[in-house]
Parts: sequence; structure tokens; C-alpha cells
Amino acid sequence: METRSLIAIVLSLLVLLGFQFFYGAKQPPSGPGSDNSSTNVTTRKLEVKAADEENGQAPKTAAVPGNALAGLVSPAQYSGIKAREITVETDLYKAVFSEEGGTVKRFLLKKYRQTIDKNSPPVDLINASPPYLPLGLQLSAKPPVDLGSVIFKADKDKLDVTGSSGPAELKFVAQLAPGAFIIKTFHFKPETYWIDLSVTISGTSPIQGSIFLFNKPYQKESRYVFSGPSYYAQDKLEEIKLKKVGEEASYSGPLDWMAYGDNYFCTALIPMEASGPWGLLFRKMDDTGLVQSKLTNLSNSFEKVGEGSIEILKLGLYFGPKEIDRLKALGHNLSKEINFGWFDPIAKPLLYVLKFFYRFIHNYGWSIILLTVLIKILFWPLAHKGAQSMKTMQKLQPKLAKLKEKYKDDKERMNKELMQLYKTYKVNPMSGCLPMLLQIPVFFALYKVLLQAIELRHAPFMLWINDLSAPDRLMIPGVAIPYLGGIPVLTLLMGVSMYYQQRLRPSSMDPTQAKMMQFLPVVFTFMFINFPSGLVLYWLVNNILSIVQQVYVNKFTD
Repeated sequence: METRSLIAIVLSLLVLLGFQFFYGAKQPPSGPGSDNSSTNVTTRKLEVKAADEENGQAPKTAAVPGNALAGLVSPAQYSGIKAREITVETDLYKAVFSEEGGTVKRFLLKKYRQTIDKNSPPVDLINASPPYLPLGLQLSAKPPVDLGSVIFKADKDKLDVTGSSGPAELKFVAQLAPGAFIIKTFHFKPETYWIDLSVTISGTSPIQGSIFLFNKPYQKESRYVFSGPSYYAQDKLEEIKLKKVGEEASYSGPLDWMAYGDNYFCTALIPMEASGPWGLLFRKMDDTGLVQSKLTNLSNSFEKVGEGSIEILKLGLYFGPKEIDRLKALGHNLSKEINFGWFDPIAKPLLYVLKFFYRFIHNYGWSIILLTVLIKILFWPLAHKGAQSMKTMQKLQPKLAKLKEKYKDDKERMNKELMQLYKTYKVNPMSGCLPMLLQIPVFFALYKVLLQAIELRHAPFMLWINDLSAPDRLMIPGVAIPYLGGIPVLTLLMGVSMYYQQRLRPSSMDPTQAKMMQFLPVVFTFMFINFPSGLVLYWLVNNILSIVQQVYVNKFTD
């Protein structure tokens, strides 16, 4: 039974290592090929040349016979006209729009910096450059008309929505043909990352309107955290993972939102009429990771409606942090953009508990310690019973040895006698490692929280630990430690505590098994070196509480 316990612990370790390597290897979504499936998702490899012909770079001056856009104003007519940059500033962000395409060039978050350095520049959610800027438009005529290079004249030079200035509006207007105009109207409000967008076309027949997100990872891609395009439809989150240039995925049907995000931030488009139908197309543009995400309103027809205007797109925009309370308050299932994977049912409650503690102590390091104590209290009865069982197993070792010797040639009889012995002394040989096995999902869930929760990004604890989402390093002036940079003090303390905890536990292992177990703290120490310091803090405190519990069991129980 001790051998089985050892195997269980080793397997747990392998699961830890395997999780790090394989987690996030989910394949791109695929679905049935039926045309009448409203949730059809298709992934296919395209030739680069074909992708270039269809990637939204259709001629801007294309004449469309029988269509009101036949006289589309050519970008050449804008020669000599310099597209202005329009700055919109709120207390939360500074956005820079361009009149070329009515697109957004920069979106700077005032409350989030790129590093923990106080002089670090703010996070910019736009990681693309012309001609691939977000919020460009395309009209689904035949052929499609890309408006990315058309000048949209803004009705203001700049916009200030800070303080108590109240909501404000910014309009961009482009002439498509004589008497035909397209208008993009943005509505901004203070103290929110939400922006309302309305796209209206006048003096022409209604046509399907499309809008683009262009982006690539804001930071180095991680194997453990998804970074890229996603959407939420029909109560299901789909994360789009395109590996090769030209590869694409599509969807049509009802839609809650489409987004591009990483572990901390996202840019999202939210249809105000979720029932749609809406069309999505995702395409990997190049080797830098640039992805085109296209949202099309499929509900508009091509029928003539005479003079007047029609709204072809009505959307909400969210460009900001993936802060769970903020996203939940906005509705539209935006909080589903925060995805902790398999451990979501455990991770989100852990995050809410951390936030609850933080409201009172204003330090996420101490919040993690309180969370660890709470988890230990919940597991205390099981862990206590396991510790007692291990102590009893150690006392039974002479009896176990006699039984094994007596029935060494009769395995069936030996197992029967062993079960009877365990029953007599009310001991479960597996209960010693059961608490560790049950804590592994909690460990993984907290690991995901520390990697993805914006609340813990750059969150300090004390002393040298100034970012709980980053590895623990104590920097020594003038000393550069190869690979590590600094001393992983917290990680080393965790390894020492694990070794001491192991020494306190009663053991009935043979010498070979005992030697194998001695290497476990060393393995865990090396494995934890690059884990977030908040996770190491959790494991260290958990070890210390386990040591206290084991000392109590060894001293006060028979």
C-alpha cells in the first residue's frame, strides 16, 4: 500500500509537469459542414496567394454595376489631404483615432503600465499598424468594398471626457458616391471602458456591413495562457487557434461577442442585437501572429429602400482589462472572456475569495495566506484523519511484515489478511496521500488565477516580492545569477518546508522507497522556480500549516 501511495504521489507530480507542457493545446474549433447549421465553424488551410486576394484588400474604387456604390469616391481624390489624428481622453484611457478609415491607432490604458516600473509607459491595446488597424469597415457589395483607406472626416479635433464632463460623441463621415455617405458615430462615457458605435449608411440601398479587429499578442505568447481571437455564442466560448499563415475559421449565427485578448486585456465587439444572424471570419495574416477578425451583420438585405438612411451596424466596444466584476456588470456574457480552462469552476470562486479578503487588508499576498488558511481548514478533517492513518500504519509495520512473510506464496490470502488487519485497526492505507491528491485541482486553479487575474498583475506583497504574478527573485546589487537573475528565496524556503514536512510524516516505506521520496522536495523546488511567487507563497504556507498539523498528531494522538 505504501508503494501505491508513492506511485500516486509520483503520478501527481507527472500530472503537474504534463499540465505545464500540454495545457492549452486545444485544437481550433471545427464543426459540421452543413450549410444550414447555424453554429457551423470551419477551419481550413488557404494558399497564401488566395488569402492575399481575399483579405480585405479589394480595390477601393471598384465600380459595382447596378449598385448605388458604383460611383465610390476614389482614395486618389484624397491626395493632398492628410488624415488627422483625433485624441479622445477619459479618466481611464487615451484613444487616438485616425481619419484614414475612421480606425483606432492607439488605445492607452492609464491605470495599467507595461512593467512594475512607475515610469513604464501605459499598456497599449493596439498591436497592429496600417493598413491593419482595428475598426476598419467593409461593405459587402460585389466585389466587397474596403473602406480602410477612405478618409472619414471627423467632426472634432479632440474630445475630453475626463472628470465630470459627461458623455460625448465623435462622428466620422465619408462620402461613398454623390449623395451617398457612411457615418461612424462613437459615444464615450466617463469611468467606463465601454464605447457605443453606430454605423449608418445614407442615400443608397442597405448592404451588409463588416467591421474588423486586427491584432496580435500584446506580449510573448505563452503555452499556458491563451492569447488570440475568441467569441461567445449560444452559451459556449470558442477560442480560435490558427497555426499557419492563411489558415482561417468562420462562424455564422447568434452572437454575444467577438474579441481578441490575452491573459489580462481584451478588445471586444458586442452586437446590440445578439440574435443576428452574424458572420465571423478569422484569418492568420502573417508569421508575426497578426490575426484579422471580421464581424459581419448578415441580417441586412440588398433590397432597394429609396432615399434615407439605415443603420448597418450597432455595436458596443470594450477595450480594457479583463476585470471580472467590471465585465459582469456590463452584461452580454462578457465575463466569459475570462476563461480558466478546466479549472474554471474552482478558479473563479478562489478569485472572488481573494478579492473579498483584499477589500479588508488591501494586500493580495496576505489575501493568499488567508485563502490558504481557509483551504486548510476545509481540508483539516480529511488531512487529520490521513495523518493519523499514516501513524497507525507505521505502528502496524511489524504485523504487516509478518503477514507478508507468512503468506508470501499465497497473494490472494495475503491480501485478504491485510484487508482484515486494516479493518480491525480502522486504517486506510491510501488516506495519507489523499489530501495531497485532492489539493491538486485547487493548486492548478490558483495557478491559473495567478497567471490570468488582472487583479494580481503587478500586485506587491512585501520586501523583495513586488509582483505576485511573477517568479520570486531577490536581486543582489552587482551580482547576476545565471538563468535566474536573482535568488528564489521563497522557492527555496518552500523546498525546505517540504523536506521537513516529509521528515515528520510517519513512514512504513522500505529504504529504497524512502530514498526516492527524499528527492521529491528537490524536484518540486526546481519545478517551482519559475512559477508565480503568489503560487509559491500558497504552497509554502500550506506546508507550514501541514507541519503544525503533523506535529500535533505526532504529539497528542495515539
